[in-house]
Amino acid sequence: MTGLPCADPAVVDRLAEALRGAGFTTTGIEEHLGQEVSAALTGGVSWPAAAAVDDDRPLSTLIAVFLLGQSRPAAALTAALPGVDVGELAAQGILERGDGDAVVPILDVRPYADDAGEYLVFADQDSGRRSGALAGDHVLGIGGASVSLARAVIRRPVHRALDLGTGCGVQALHLAAHCEEIVATDTNERALALAAATARASGQTWDLRRGSLFEPVAGERFDLVVSNPPFVIGSGAQDYIYRDSGVPADGLCARLIKELPDHLNPGGVATVMANWVVTDPDDWAARPREWLAGTGLDAWIVQRELADPVSYVSLWLADAGESPERSARRGRDWLAYFADAGIVAIGMGVLTLQRPVDGAVRFQVVEEITGAGEEVTGDEAQAFLARQDFLAAHTDDELLAMALATMPVILEEQALPDESGWRSISSVVRRPGGPGAAIPLDEVSRALLAGCRGQLPLGDLIALLAAHHGVDAGALGHAAMPVVREAIARGILYRPV
Repeated sequence: MTGLPCADPAVVDRLAEALRGAGFTTTGIEEHLGQEVSAALTGGVSWPAAAAVDDDRPLSTLIAVFLLGQSRPAAALTAALPGVDVGELAAQGILERGDGDAVVPILDVRPYADDAGEYLVFADQDSGRRSGALAGDHVLGIGGASVSLARAVIRRPVHRALDLGTGCGVQALHLAAHCEEIVATDTNERALALAAATARASGQTWDLRRGSLFEPVAGERFDLVVSNPPFVIGSGAQDYIYRDSGVPADGLCARLIKELPDHLNPGGVATVMANWVVTDPDDWAARPREWLAGTGLDAWIVQRELADPVSYVSLWLADAGESPERSARRGRDWLAYFADAGIVAIGMGVLTLQRPVDGAVRFQVVEEITGAGEEVTGDEAQAFLARQDFLAAHTDDELLAMALATMPVILEEQALPDESGWRSISSVVRRPGGPGAAIPLDEVSRALLAGCRGQLPLGDLIALLAAHHGVDAGALGHAAMPVVREAIARGILYRPV
């Protein structure tokens, strides 16, 4: 095979049709392997699946080759794919000839589904499926970062969307359900070739363009931008295109955020996965705040993890499949770069950014939310933006005149024993499932939230509490408003329709 993979659309069409006809779908594979084995394979544990396909059934052959990276006799693959010539698959860089009559996969071709449809994704076999280090132009398949990004994107209907750094095209697949036009870019020619195969095999059409960051879309604006860029923090070397930007430290992400406002329509939103350097252990948020300065963007930046240099480097060394000797040399140089640059930790998270319709920045929230089950989702991100719109549109006096209600929440209390029993030392109210949806309460705010049932204006409730405690209602209202606003921002308080 010479040139780029999957260059002949007719071969992609025949392969996709044969795979679907053989039951090579998410449902078909789950039924073939069983739910537990299929779930293990999705989670990256492949040995149960390998044991389950140790037979000559056609679907077993397809799973072994395209999902597990195993060698199989060419005759077995031909039988499993009626109408597809194994020779043309080799010519298209999808597989290669092994010893004797065997064929060995080059690409990972796997079914993938969401609520809108069933797809086929073309990518390279990862380091766990093939021996040796990855190629420099390796195209990553469906991974943790791409799945997290897909979950975090706001899925409201829009006209134009940009998938910046598309890779094999996972994000663009999701965009098709709610975007009329999709532009997908990458610097890697191999990635664009595989993204084209993913789109074609999945029945979609994207405008694929080659180039770095916003260069391929100069002068264009979008309603939605999603990006899983090569965000790995390093010295600026570009050993693997999918992860190394060629820009030192977090410079690529910084540039992406700086240039983003020029490519968003008013009201447009961007969702970006990013890593950032931390040079002050007591101020991890310094770098993201620096990115935001002067952009004019509303922002919700959530740090999901803070990694020390050794853990961070170890993660990415394991990802590349290099030899122990090469990994040791690379790790030593990587840590030396971090030390010279004063990088003491690396922040990892998701950015939800919006260009205000009126051009006035209303909020820039940068926070750490690491709890299990508190991942940022598109629904939560959209609700967060809507709540910020609501708060920006209403004064404190207007809020006091509203009858607010408390969402279904959980009151968490900590107490210490004393002579009279238990003495409460802290109270927190939490909205289950909401990222960061928890606020501390004192005695008064605890009573206030309990009284918010959507019946009495907030100001009347505060007046009742003030009379009960013998304090001035105006002063109590003034003191309560920061808590009220935070409770609204976190989706704990809301205005019933």
